[in-house]
Amino acid sequence: MSKQFQLTRGMLLDFVNGLNEETAKVQPKGFNNNIHWHIGHLLVTAESFMFGYPKNADNVPAEYAALFGFGTKPADWQGDVPSIETLAGALKEQAGRLAELPESCFVHPLPFKFPKEGIDTVGDLYDLMLHHEAEHLGQMKAMKRIVEA
Repeated sequence: MSKQFQLTRGMLLDFVNGLNEETAKVQPKGFNNNIHWHIGHLLVTAESFMFGYPKNADNVPAEYAALFGFGTKPADWQGDVPSIETLAGALKEQAGRLAELPESCFVHPLPFKFPKEGIDTVGDLYDLMLHHEAEHLGQMKAMKRIVEA
């Protein structure tokens, strides 16, 4: 696991652990989702990129894809939605699994064509995952400031 991932995921977990559920449920004007959604979205996206989720849903429930996958939104949520605490625990557990990936796996070519140019190996996808996580963390921080203002 890269130092950049440790830093990014650590900052994400610190942010999530400092949230309260009510703040995370608010969808500020001008935003497509709430903080709660972003947390779940980061979990399912990293799981998808690095572990083939939802086809391989051994560690993250398959139903999370309908809650937090691309194109989803809290307004469409039905049924039980995992708490922020549950999602934070899953993110921490996922970080441990990512740390166990051997360095050799990052040079493997992707078994599919990624829709963005330049994402050709597992390592490239890992780098995109890091960028994605940092980008969403920034969005969540902005949302929290707006909600708490």
